[in-house]
Parts: sequence; structure tokens; C-alpha cells
Amino acid sequence: MLEIRGIVKQFGAFRALDGVDMNIERGKVTLLIGPNGSGKTTLINVVTGVYKPEAGRVVFHDDGRDVDITGWPPHKVFAEGIVRTFQIPQVFQRMTVIENLLVVARGQVGEDVLKAVREGAWIRQERELAERAFKILDMVGLGDVWDRYAYSLSAGQMKLLELARALMAGAKLIILDEPIAGIPIAQAHSIFQTIRDINAKGVTFWVVEHRIDIAFKYVDYVYAMASGRVISQGPPDVVAKDPKVIESYIGG
Repeated sequence: MLEIRGIVKQFGAFRALDGVDMNIERGKVTLLIGPNGSGKTTLINVVTGVYKPEAGRVVFHDDGRDVDITGWPPHKVFAEGIVRTFQIPQVFQRMTVIENLLVVARGQVGEDVLKAVREGAWIRQERELAERAFKILDMVGLGDVWDRYAYSLSAGQMKLLELARALMAGAKLIILDEPIAGIPIAQAHSIFQTIRDINAKGVTFWVVEHRIDIAFKYVDYVYAMASGRVISQGPPDVVAKDPKVIESYIGG
């Protein structure tokens, strides 16, 4: 679904990404691991348009189209159906949970100045969007807090709210940056099980996570990075036994 080829990103003389190649397979949950400073978040920022690479290509394969999104701005990448979350959730704190979802829905008729004055043009859509939002909130386990302000949620609930917003935006590929960082073990397993349940409905995931003891139980394929390069890839059990990974990540 996502093809990453030869990505190079430099900050002055420092080469943060040094020719990175990856394939994010459609319908799978792919995990990216590596020690701090290995280039994981920088790679996500390149893919999602926050940074422009010095070299390489990022190609999104969708509905029979091969779309070169290299260097696209974030809003264009988002419009293609690639949605990311953040290590520190970026939710709208002063909006309710359901408002956080409704605000990201695409193609809202009420946003058109001319159509907004005609109630019949948008009221049915508003009802349909609300129904969809409630279904998504139930899917991620936030249905009972739909009317709470986002700032009142726990850390784990905020992570789930970001996931729900990605679904509400119609994401085809969801990139999760440390979805269980700082989350208690039981809730961390619950979040990953939610990811698998949503994946079973056809959504592709690319996950960056440090807590590999938990994440390895739920993913299909793993890439390991160190010093801006991919040092290992394969099924979780294969990568976990790779001496290079043990030395640079687990042992480090």
C-alpha cells in the first residue's frame, strides 16, 4: 500500500535517514521499532509531509492508482487517506469527544457558504455523520464518554480518540506513533486488540512503538531501524532473534 524507496533526510551535516526502504502491506499491521534517535519519527514526518526528503520516493498505491506523494504537504497526504497520530495526542481539548470526530469529517455540506443557508441541504448529512461518529466511538470503546470534554479523558482514552478521528476522516492507512506510550499494561493490550479488530475491517496500520514485548503479539511484520537505516525486517519472532536488533535495540 505504501512504498518507501531510498529516503534520505539530513539536518545540516547530520543524516537522520540514510537510504530507507520499506513496504507497508495492505491489510496488515506493520510495526517499526528502534532505539531513540534511530529515525522512526523522522521517517513518519517525511511520509506525512512534515519534512521533505533530500532523496528517495514515497508512493501510495490505492484503488489501482500509483500516487507519488514525495514532498507533498500534510493536508494533501491526509486527503489521500493517510492519517497519523502523535506520541502526545493532538486532540481538540475544549471540544467534546463527539465534536472531535464531527469536525474532521470530509465533504461537509454545511461548510459551503451558499448551501449552509438552506437547512435541507445539510441537516440530513449532519444526522448521518453523528450516527457514524457514534458507531466509531463504540468501536474504540469511547461510546460512553461521547459528551465529555477531551481534556477530561485519560491518556489511553486520548490515544483512542485520535484513532477514532482517523477513522472518521476515512483513513485507508493509519500511522500510529507510540499508541501505548505511558499506558498501563492491561489498557495497552486493549488498545492493540482494538487496532487488530479495526484492521480486520480492512484498515491498514503502520505502528511505531517502543514497548515491543506487547506490540510483537499483535503485528504481522516488523521493521527495525538504527542510525537512520533499516537493520532487520520480517515476522516478529524472526526480528526478535536477530543479533543486530538485540545489540542495537533490545540490548541498548
